Amino acid sequence: MSDTITAEDPLSGEEIELPSDVEVGEIIDSPATGAELEVVSLDPVILEEAPELEEDWGE
Repeated sequence: MSDTITAEDPLSGEEIELPSDVEVGEIIDSPATGAELEVVSLDPVILEEAPELEEDWGE
């Protein structure tokens, strides 16, 4: 069994390797662009640019 799986970086179109135990909702750093990507599906593996978290300033 493989220790990595591949997925397409949605920003660059490059194939990147991910750990085989990655989970939906996990945030990974793209080695191709440095951007934060979110795993949105595992079959097939689909990545999307992670949403920016806004500060709530305690409101």
